[in-house]
Amino acid sequence: MAAARRPAPRRRLLACALPLVLALTASCTSASHEEKAAAGAAGVGDPLFPGLGNGGYHVRHYGLTLDYVPDGNRLKGKAVIKATATQSLSAFNLDLKGLTVRSASVDGKAARTARKGTELTVTPESAVGKGREFTTTVVYDGVPRTIEGADGSQEGWVETDGGAVGLGEPTGSMTWFPGNHHPSDKAAYDITVTVPEEFTAVANGELKRKETKAGRTTFAWHNDEPTASYLATVAVGRFDVATSRSGDIPVYVATDPREAETEADDSIDVPGTIDEVLAWESGLFGPYPFRSAGAIVDHNPDLGYALETQTKPYYDSAPDEALVVHEMAHQWFGNSVTPRTWRDMWLNEGFATYAQWMWEEKSGGRSADQIFADFYNGDDDESDDENGGIWAFPPADPPSGAKVSDPPVYGRGAMVLHKVRKAVGDKVFFATVRAWTKDHRHGNADTAQFIRHCEEQSGKDLGPVFDTWLRHKGKPPSINA
Repeated sequence: MAAARRPAPRRRLLACALPLVLALTASCTSASHEEKAAAGAAGVGDPLFPGLGNGGYHVRHYGLTLDYVPDGNRLKGKAVIKATATQSLSAFNLDLKGLTVRSASVDGKAARTARKGTELTVTPESAVGKGREFTTTVVYDGVPRTIEGADGSQEGWVETDGGAVGLGEPTGSMTWFPGNHHPSDKAAYDITVTVPEEFTAVANGELKRKETKAGRTTFAWHNDEPTASYLATVAVGRFDVATSRSGDIPVYVATDPREAETEADDSIDVPGTIDEVLAWESGLFGPYPFRSAGAIVDHNPDLGYALETQTKPYYDSAPDEALVVHEMAHQWFGNSVTPRTWRDMWLNEGFATYAQWMWEEKSGGRSADQIFADFYNGDDDESDDENGGIWAFPPADPPSGAKVSDPPVYGRGAMVLHKVRKAVGDKVFFATVRAWTKDHRHGNADTAQFIRHCEEQSGKDLGPVFDTWLRHKGKPPSINA
């Protein structure tokens, strides 16, 4: 698809160092301030999804141990969450929808839990001090849910014809593991999944262990590069697996046999296409930001979209070249450089869409200039100009979470980038892009930072370009504006 943190209010307590001994001689001879523990905030105040994420801590690592039975869609899980407190915590929240919590502990000591909506409140035996590293363990089980996203699409834990897949954009990851589910809190992951031996379980990163015992197979996946939770995935199916390399990068492709290469005109060799696209996009955008690559090609005909899950994009059916180009571009834009809030999503989708434009030109199709003109004139199917499509709202200002994946974020987002390229020239533009992916690698960034970066790198005032093509409400009056 292809919010700055709000610290919880803090109160200061003045304490006397010595007790009152005698009424006539009593006085406080010294005083010190110490922070009073408070509950972490429920939500980080994202402008489009204010309830997502939680305040008071930063997650460093998720260790997820899952046992899944496709027959009956039953999931058992244990989440070990290593975090650092950013305030003194008397309690804190995790995002979790559905499932039954069996137990919770903090640093090995039993903790109380409470549930309200999608908030799981954990109260440790004693407060967690500011700056302290702590480990929370949650044991849970149940039937994980498919949910309807704000835009009407399916997400969460989605059953397929041959298994299931976890898809998290923008809120779905909370249906299969508890966590701090906002893009601003990225973490490393180890995901271990046990399934019936006829199934394969695929997740982000590299496969470190595969072991079969008593008719069940365990797959242990390691992903130590920062990952937003909406990009975490587990896919379970009867997959054929192909492994290869793209330069020094190992490539792992899991394919449902029903989606294997055919004689159809648009069928592609997915591993070969990944190799070609990685080399081409690395030349444009800078070195590939992760240690591994790949794809999950599923048979999921009712889903209707692909998702850029980190290191292994998920395809609901066999992709064409353009879709691989789009989802692989997301590994730089969205996955490595992740939006600070969901309002900044145009930086993900604009770049991924613009990569498709450039690939079309490279492959002998329309030039990027012609595609831009077709979008402006409403002659491209994806511009949907007759229905307001790309001009419905400014790309960096979706009116609600339901609109975060609408045409302006994609098509008009790409138009912004093309206008910046025309304003500064190819040499400066691509140097600027490579500097952007380098400077913000594995981090978070927002629209204001991108504008400032483009102006600093080019030495030009690009305010008129961004005012017209990024911020202007409605269609600009001229294609040359």
